[in-house]
Amino acid sequence: MTDHDLQQIVSDISEQVFRKPFQHQAYFNKRLRTTGGRYLLQSHNIEINPKAFEQYGLEEIEGIIRHELCHYHLHIEGKGYQHRDADFRMLLKKTNAPRFCSNLDQGKRRSISKRYTYVCVKCGTKYHRKIRMNTARYRCSKCLGQLNLKS
Repeated sequence: MTDHDLQQIVSDISEQVFRKPFQHQAYFNKRLRTTGGRYLLQSHNIEINPKAFEQYGLEEIEGIIRHELCHYHLHIEGKGYQHRDADFRMLLKKTNAPRFCSNLDQGKRRSISKRYTYVCVKCGTKYHRKIRMNTARYRCSKCLGQLNLKS
C-alpha cells in the first residue's frame, strides 16, 4: 500500500463515517515504533505506522484511521480532542473507533537485565540492584557494615 492509497482510504472513511471532508495529508511514517498512528496538531496531517498494516492488515489500519480522524475533526471544530476529553470519548463510541491499537512489539524480546544482590556482613540485610556498584564506596544503611556481592 502506498501513501496515495492511504490518502484515499482516509478521505473515504472521513466522508462515510464522519460525513466531513479530510482536507490534509495522510501518509506512512516508518519512524513510529509503538503507536499505530499520530495526528499532528500543527499541520493537521495524520501519520500511520506501516508495521500495523504489515502485521494486522487493512481492518486494523481502518480502526487507527477512525481514531486519528476523531482527533482531527474535534481539533478542527475546537472541541476536546485529547484522550481524556468527554467529546473525544463520545465520538470514539459513536464512530466505533478503537481506543488503542493492537500491540506492535510482537516478536521482539526484551532483554532481561541482570540483577545484583548485596548482603551486609554484620546484619545480613539484602539489597537488590539493577546496576552493579562499588562495594568499597557503599555501606549498609542500617548498621554501616560492609556489603558483599551475593553470587
